[in-house]
Amino acid sequence: MKQFEGFGLDTANQCLLRSGAPIDLAPKPFAVLRYLVENPGRLITHDELLDALWPETYVQPQVLRTYVLELRKVLGDDAGQPRFIQTLPKRGYRFVAQVTERTATDTDGAEGAYAQAMAAPIFGRDLELELLKAQVRIQAGGRRRVVFITGEAGIGKTALVDAFCLQLDQPITASVARGQCVQGIGGKEEYYPVMEALCQLCTGPDGEAACRVLSRMAPAWLAMGLVTGRERDADALSATQEKSLGDLCAAFEAMAAEKPLILVFEDLHWADDSTLHLISALARRRAQAKLMVLATFCPQLGPGEHPLKELNQDLLMRRLCVDMALAPLNKKAVGELLKRELGQQSLPRGLVDFAARRSEGNPLFVIAVVEHLISQGILTRKRVDGTDEWDQSELWPDIDAGVPDQLARMIEQEIERLSEDAQRLLEAGSLMSVAFPAWAVAAALGKDSIETEEQCDALARHLHFVVRAGRDELPDGSTSAFYVFAHGLYREVLYLRQAVARRSRGHIRIAERLGELFARREASVAREMAMHYEAAGDLKRAAHALQAAAERALPHAGVC
Repeated sequence: MKQFEGFGLDTANQCLLRSGAPIDLAPKPFAVLRYLVENPGRLITHDELLDALWPETYVQPQVLRTYVLELRKVLGDDAGQPRFIQTLPKRGYRFVAQVTERTATDTDGAEGAYAQAMAAPIFGRDLELELLKAQVRIQAGGRRRVVFITGEAGIGKTALVDAFCLQLDQPITASVARGQCVQGIGGKEEYYPVMEALCQLCTGPDGEAACRVLSRMAPAWLAMGLVTGRERDADALSATQEKSLGDLCAAFEAMAAEKPLILVFEDLHWADDSTLHLISALARRRAQAKLMVLATFCPQLGPGEHPLKELNQDLLMRRLCVDMALAPLNKKAVGELLKRELGQQSLPRGLVDFAARRSEGNPLFVIAVVEHLISQGILTRKRVDGTDEWDQSELWPDIDAGVPDQLARMIEQEIERLSEDAQRLLEAGSLMSVAFPAWAVAAALGKDSIETEEQCDALARHLHFVVRAGRDELPDGSTSAFYVFAHGLYREVLYLRQAVARRSRGHIRIAERLGELFARREASVAREMAMHYEAAGDLKRAAHALQAAAERALPHAGVC
């Protein structure tokens, strides 16, 4: 066990611990952290890190930056004043915290706390866990299953899979092998997550049986399960793999005959085509098998025309898979999550309501909101009856008081994956509020309303954080669709990322378009016009609009 400050790196269980409690961390970020922790105090160049984690594979260096950002979020580290990971521009990284080694005896308590925490149920997912267990019972009867767990980033897909795998027990036991798809590798290394799963099967508790089956039925794949990186002849093996996909399917089925087998593939939106072909083949084969493929993906991530979407729809239509879309947590589950994060059963008054509204029930957002409140000094530790507890030191901030930095970076990365035109559309929509009509987007951008509405419709079909909510009838008899940001945090990031001059121009155009739409009835929308003029810094026109609104209100108030 590697120990640094309040953290422990449990290499045996592939887990990062904070005060003995496990922290969700995907395999590749964990591998990056492990390499840095095992080489403290010295410069680790980008090339060394890439070569150590992705040998013989070209991976864009940007992937490292993404993982380091994720690690900083988990560790609560600051790039400007690093306590753990120091960035040396254009060179690499250095782990600067003091690292100590703990013996097996020393770690008994930490591992016990780890096991206890991991055994605890996740919050708000009881129904989903029961549905997964029902699929396992069907699988145990010899009917193969393919289950897709879908949802937006941070909704808890991996946490659900972790909890499900930990609860697999008598009377049904199963072999579980997991593979992680990685952005930047999909399309460059065939079967990347499959190789990771195969390696786990060949080196795990049932490794001898797995190797025996592969040796008999798919010898080329056995080599892939036992060696990694430099030992692979990638070109030769790629050609062999393409011809022996059926052999691998048959081998998996044979393994499942001895003991139910669950193949878990995470972040399938980054998967290569070959991995998707394997899943398709496993789903369509007719022979009975105690085999399950459990895959997670975010429908709105990955390339725009990713074949995963076509595969998912085709298997659903043929009833060859089950789709499990994760909904946001309810308020009760948010409260339970907050109790776990803060380590206390009594929460400051109003915290659950504030975190639920601010996060929209996204577990990752809930944690980010709490960390932001702590960093801002709004939540502080106080001595109560001899124990330290988190308490509210000042009023909860206004709901538009800013986005937590770490969360803002994550949302920014998601937005950057969109085309420039899509980014401009969403930024124009953010000038309104959480809800925005297509006509306002068209006005802000100076574009045709019909064409803009079609573009907004296309975005709403592909993005998880924008939803088409209906149509409004305009004063001239025409109609315009309106849309809603599923998370107010996305709207804030989109609004703040625009240059002030561009925001001002958009606000003025929307106000002027309101005046045109409500010609001779401007007073009825004067307040909205004033808000846009004020946001643009045109206080004179804002005052005129407010005066018009006041004059309209006077007769209704009975003032002569």
